[in-house]
Amino acid sequence: MNMSVHPDSVRAETALMFPPGFVWGAATAAFQVEGATTADGRTDSVWDVFARRPGAVRGGDNGEPAADHYRRYSEDVGLMRRLNLGAYRFSLAWPRVRPDGGEANAAGLSFYDRLVDCLLESGIQPWATLYHWDLPQALEEQGGWTNRDTAYRFAEYAETVLARLGDRVASWSTLNEPWCAAMLGYAGGIHAPGRTDHPAAVAATHHLLLGHGLAMDIIRQHAPGTPAGITLNLYPVAPHDPANVSDVSAARRIDGLQNRLFLDPVLRGGYPDDLVADLEPFGLGSVVRDDDPAVIAAHVDWLGVNYYRDYRVAGRPVPGSEPAGPEWVGAGDVHFVPDPAAPRTDSGWEVQPAGLTESLLQVHRGYRSVPLYITENGAAYPDVVSDGGDIVDTDRVAFLDSHLRACHDAIQAGVDLRGYFYWSLLDNFEWAEGYAKRFGLVHVDYATQRRTPKQSAHWYSRVIGLNGLG
Repeated sequence: MNMSVHPDSVRAETALMFPPGFVWGAATAAFQVEGATTADGRTDSVWDVFARRPGAVRGGDNGEPAADHYRRYSEDVGLMRRLNLGAYRFSLAWPRVRPDGGEANAAGLSFYDRLVDCLLESGIQPWATLYHWDLPQALEEQGGWTNRDTAYRFAEYAETVLARLGDRVASWSTLNEPWCAAMLGYAGGIHAPGRTDHPAAVAATHHLLLGHGLAMDIIRQHAPGTPAGITLNLYPVAPHDPANVSDVSAARRIDGLQNRLFLDPVLRGGYPDDLVADLEPFGLGSVVRDDDPAVIAAHVDWLGVNYYRDYRVAGRPVPGSEPAGPEWVGAGDVHFVPDPAAPRTDSGWEVQPAGLTESLLQVHRGYRSVPLYITENGAAYPDVVSDGGDIVDTDRVAFLDSHLRACHDAIQAGVDLRGYFYWSLLDNFEWAEGYAKRFGLVHVDYATQRRTPKQSAHWYSRVIGLNGLG
């Protein structure tokens, strides 16, 4: 698939500039890039254990060695500097910082000390995420996120991290994509811990959000002047036929589960009434305590938006549609309707840049004013190695170009969008897909750990230098 944007150029005839101070960066996550899964006191996360389950991860892959970022972080920061990145969004590994969810581990904390200092010395802002799905396995054995106590253990972990790094991190995110952690992990069974229990997923959702609120309080205590927020994967949802009552109902439910289940508690102080009714059979009311909504609604300074796709849904089977998987709690009758005209990434995801604009506009129009950042946006494509050794990824350049234009469209429409982080800096362990899908700006040869910036990396570097497309 070729989306017809030359990798060595940006369309100069439509120069588009971004606001002064716009943050340009790239993102990774600890389990996906660090490797060193048994080094310096780190113990198992749910993903270490899940990856050992036969058939759970493509090819039997696991988090070792990933991109060996734990040992090669200095080299990687040097790459960031050469690519003009202004910020690096990374996560900390809970089982490295507090193995088994227990006492603080000095060696694990020391790694993040070194990483943050290296970034600062290179003029790159450290953007730290406290949780990107690597719950200590020992806590999962006590119920994981279905257990309310895990939210308080998360706050203890946040306290350890903030006490050590709170004076140097530029911006904090509490959670990355709690929808995935709860729904794919506890209902869909396709992410760790691999459970298929709808009430468990609903309880996990609430306790993740409670953990967010508790961690926000810790951040305010230790880094009162540092911006902090939460990162959500938000996708606009449209009915297949806007005149069909069942399709409209399906869109409401999927939008609720994907977007409003997280946006409303954080930005409005409670779960939306329709979702309370939808999820009552799955125990939502039984896990929410009187003071929880106020804790969850702790003021965020910014909201991170991770965007990869949009959805069209029907409340019935239609030609070409696919039924909702078990991760869609209470929505088993919904069908997802593909767009046959849309190009697709190597992951099979439709490329729909207009959906990014729409997602940003929906938050802008529907919720209180809060600065927004694109904290993840990217695509997997097969890398083509030229005779000269260059990594040719024209499709990724086209993807970047179209989605940055979508960001610019949102800004022009009044959205307070302040930054963009490409996913991902490096090729990495892509969860249930193992090492089969490559999202990186930088190619990683997993056998040798050699890094090679792709053409998209050089293209993105020029965009950053210009602060625009032009």
